This record gives sequence, C-alpha cells and structure tokens, in this order.
Amino acid sequence: RMPASVPEADRRHRASAAFSLSFLSLVFSITAFGSSYWCEGTRKVAKPFCTGESKGDLCIRFNSPDANNNQAVQYIWETGDDKFVERKFHAGIWYSCEEMINEDGEKCRSFISLTPASDRGVLWLSIVAELLYVILLLMGNILMSVEMCYYSSVIDGLKINAFSAVVTVLAGLLGMVAHMMYTTVFQMTVNLGPEDWRPHTWDYGWSYCLAWASFACCMAAAVTTINKYTKTILEFKHKRKKLERSLKIKYKFPDH
Repeated sequence: RMPASVPEADRRHRASAAFSLSFLSLVFSITAFGSSYWCEGTRKVAKPFCTGESKGDLCIRFNSPDANNNQAVQYIWETGDDKFVERKFHAGIWYSCEEMINEDGEKCRSFISLTPASDRGVLWLSIVAELLYVILLLMGNILMSVEMCYYSSVIDGLKINAFSAVVTVLAGLLGMVAHMMYTTVFQMTVNLGPEDWRPHTWDYGWSYCLAWASFACCMAAAVTTINKYTKTILEFKHKRKKLERSLKIKYKFPDH
C-alpha cells in the first residue's frame, strides 16, 4: 500500500503548487490592471507667476506690475532650468496622474484620451487582452480547485487537469501580448502625446513589474499542471505494463 500512496500524495502536492501559482498570478494581474503605476517619472513644468502673498521656489515674482505681458511669458521659457520645476507623474492603463504645483494632491487624466489617435486601437486591444487574461486565469483557478476536491475518478481528474493546463497556457500568451502592446502604446504616447503631458524622464513602475510577475507565475502554473498530467499518464502506462506482465506469467505458469 505504501508505494501506491506515494504517487497520489505527489499528485496532490503538484496540484496544490499549480493552484497556488495560478492564484498568485490572478491576484497580481488584478492588482496591476487596476493600478496606475505601470510607468513613473517626472515632468518639467514652467513655474507659474506668484499671485498675492505667495512666495518661494514654486512661482516667479516680477517687480513689474504688468507681470502677465508677453515679455514676461517669453522670459520664463528663455531662461535656464531654475525657471522650471519637476513634478512626479505616474500612468497606468486607465489614467495618468501628476502632482499639482501650488496645491496638495494630484491631477488625473484618462490615459486613453492622451494616447495618439493612431495608437488608440492598439490600447483598446491591450485592455481587451488584459481582461481576457484575468478571465482565463479565473477559469484556470476554478478548474484547479475543482480538480483538487474531485476524487471520485482519476480519469475525470485528468480531463479537468488537461483543460486547466490549456486555459492557463492561453492566459499566459494573452497576458504577454497585452503587456507588450501597452509598452508599445506608452512609448508612442511619450513621443507623440500632448505637449502638456510628455514626461522629461520616466521608467517602468511596480505595477508593470507586478504584471510580468503575474505572467511568470501563470506560465509556472501551466508547466506544473502539464507536468502533473504527463506524469500521471506515464504512471498509468507503467501500471498497465506491470499488470500485463503479471497476467502473462500467471497464464504461462498456472497455479494448479
């Protein structure tokens, strides 16, 4: 009995490992999809004119009473970096936010509205692919949990195992395509987007890393599931060969 129980325990461990990886991938993908920290950086913004009693480094004060004339505006853009202030921004699939200059808090805009019209279709494809990625991951999680709790038939368990492997692989491919499409759209928006949004410096944020970590967990779950399916099939073949050998020996040397 002991040798027979070892493969069963091994299958349970593999099933729980695949489910854990798939669940982790689902949590990571939902968190990344809803956040706005796929890309972070700074924008160089011209300092506004000081009004009233406002002072400090965040605005420009002129001695001239006519501070809003054209010469004053031209002066801001022709002087050095001290007439500009850097403001942090972060952007995701849904919206982009940046710090306010003279106020606390952030000003947010829809990232879809910032995207160039020629690339808006690619962004929508990326959003649809991300949604399908989350849905397929959820389906894979449900199938794996059903397989873990479904012990009446090993054959039925194998069927569920095979289907969950296919679903998880498809999810991983969709996730990879979605992340790459968003990367392309963001880079095009940096080059061709509105002047009042284009960043001075930028890099990928924690949400972007989380999205790719989700993809890595998804593919690891798929590999574990396929490995479990293949190993179970090989065990069945090995048992069948052993049974055939024992039957041949029994009929060749019948027990009188």
